[in-house]
Amino acid sequence: MTIQIGESLPDVSTFVARPDGPMATTTGALFNIGRSVLFGVPGAFTPTCSARHLPGYVERADQLFAKGIERIVCMATNDAFVMAAWAKAVGTGDTVLMMADGNATFVMALGLEADQSERAMGIRAQRFAMVIADGVVSHLYVDPPGGFNVSGADHILAQL
Repeated sequence: MTIQIGESLPDVSTFVARPDGPMATTTGALFNIGRSVLFGVPGAFTPTCSARHLPGYVERADQLFAKGIERIVCMATNDAFVMAAWAKAVGTGDTVLMMADGNATFVMALGLEADQSERAMGIRAQRFAMVIADGVVSHLYVDPPGGFNVSGADHILAQL
């Protein structure tokens, strides 16, 4: 079942990509305090994710912070080393935190997984974005398969 507005995020172990290597953490530690935007993508270095989705959040970070967002987190079903390389390639700096969900544990707990096995990609995240306030989902937007309309930074900004 897909997580709903008003529900608390599941607390699972995860890794955050950092320049000095992966840092183990939990989703509770990341999201239980303050306001965050979490957006999920099918995979690092994939065409739409690299050309539009992640760069949009990097470009709009200051506007999101001005609207009271305290952290922006990009999540993909890749390992933390891939997420670090992707962050470097896109130039996220310290504006977007890169969360690795390599085993798809978090995305499956959210009910936002997509089986991409027919494309040799395994279990991936659907393309989505949510606003989280103190661990509770306040906004949730999920794009249809192949779509990129409601999970981008511009749409989130318009909703805040």
